[in-house]
Formats: sequence, structure tokens, C-alpha cells
Amino acid sequence: MADVNIQVMDSGPYLVQGGVDVKDADGNSYPDGGDTVALCRCGNSSNKPLCDGTHATAGFEASERAS
Repeated sequence: MADVNIQVMDSGPYLVQGGVDVKDADGNSYPDGGDTVALCRCGNSSNKPLCDGTHATAGFEASERAS
């Protein structure tokens, strides 16, 4: 299995790198995003659970940092 890396972007999506398969509640896979998938955190994406960049105009702010 390839290494998977999840990076929390400042006031943006979770970037998941490593060839993961994102599935819906019924087990259906979302279209293959390649090696990197951006998961929405703002809740405003029209392509949920994938990020479509709406966070930039929606005023989404997050301040998570590893302790």
C-alpha cells in the first residue's frame, strides 16, 4: 500500500495524497482524482465531498494547527 499523506490547508480543503479511493455512503467511488484529492471543509462546494475552490469566496476561515 502506498503512503497516504493528509495536509490541512489554511482555510481550505484537506489535501489527501497517495492514491486513495473516496466512496459515498453506498460504496460508489467518486471519479478518480489521481494521486491527490482535495476534500471540502467549508461546506459550500457544489461538488461535495470534493473541493471546488468555493472556500476562497465564501469567507471560510479555519485555524487548525498540530499541537
